[in-house]
Amino acid sequence: MAELMADLFVSLDGYAAGENVGPFFGYAGPELDQRLREVLGQPHVIVMGRRTYQILAEMSVTASDAGSSRMNELPKVVVSNTLSEPLDWSNTRLIRGDLGAAVKALKESSAVPLRAIGSITLVTDMMKLGLVDILRVTIFPVTLGSDGREPLYAGFPRGSYELATTRVLDSRLVQVEYRPASGER
Repeated sequence: MAELMADLFVSLDGYAAGENVGPFFGYAGPELDQRLREVLGQPHVIVMGRRTYQILAEMSVTASDAGSSRMNELPKVVVSNTLSEPLDWSNTRLIRGDLGAAVKALKESSAVPLRAIGSITLVTDMMKLGLVDILRVTIFPVTLGSDGREPLYAGFPRGSYELATTRVLDSRLVQVEYRPASGER
């Protein structure tokens, strides 16, 4: 069965987005870029919700950089009950209906890992259903205060986690991977 990783970016005060902050909360760097290339280079299926799909599809279909080209090549799944096929982004399919049943079926049928990017509402719902096997969080050294949008952990179920890996990127970002603690699923 394929593992599902939720891969998320967050400010120190727990926000996934903010007003007047650029990409990567303004903390792009060569090691972060290299890490993103490494992750994109690995076989996986990208899992996302409708809003993330619409944002990324719009950017990726017209971009010509290597990262966007790779995103276009990778298989993608959009979880949405409001979108309909055909979808505009190549190699993208739609799953509808019961989230738990659909993601379990996807995990059972996939030959490669699944990776949810962004899609805070979707990730929260999958966390509640115990579908996330790895929670990877990259923490950026900024507090957004009243400019913060999309509190990352709001709505997450109570749970305990075991640290799997840590990595420091560009001497300022911390990337941690956690697995649900034994018995937490």
